[in-house]
Amino acid sequence: MNLDITLFWDVDFNAVDFEKNAQFIMNRVLSRGSLNDWRELKAYYGLERIKEEVLIMRYLDQKTLNFCSIYFNISKTDFRCYNIPQSTRELWNY
Repeated sequence: MNLDITLFWDVDFNAVDFEKNAQFIMNRVLSRGSLNDWRELKAYYGLERIKEEVLIMRYLDQKTLNFCSIYFNISKTDFRCYNIPQSTRELWNY
């Protein structure tokens, strides 16, 4: 897969297993990737696999959640990340 490796600044991209770490890769591409990265993701995993994985992800930012909801024509309430509240809801006030 020909993804922009800057999406994976915090890991060794060469050590990433595209099957074991599928959710991690999909999350990074969906939340921070370019249109070319999205095309690469679709070509590698297929829309059905992406849809299945996105539905069970523990966290998606609001913009990514809205995109996935509209793109796959799924209600936001069907996403796991929508139904599980995050432990930290607001930024800390220093």
